Amino acid sequence: MALSPERKQEIIKDFQLHENDTGSPEIQIAMLTERINYLTGHLQIHEKDHHSRRGLLKMVGKRRALLNYLMENDFDRYKAIVTRLGLRR
Repeated sequence: MALSPERKQEIIKDFQLHENDTGSPEIQIAMLTERINYLTGHLQIHEKDHHSRRGLLKMVGKRRALLNYLMENDFDRYKAIVTRLGLRR
């Protein structure tokens, strides 16, 4: 299931850096985290859904790459997003 348009707008408003910001790494990481959390719950119920599991692993890898990008370029923003989303590391 994709994010509802209302939930997507809430995430954008919460994490945007300026008024017209819709694609900064913070927003992308927050949206991926939302979808990862949903899929994690889905896979606890549907253990044999290997297609969704593959999608989940791809999303986790994409989020990890975005976090690495932020860590290399702006450590303060990285630290802030990790703390705000409650991610380990």
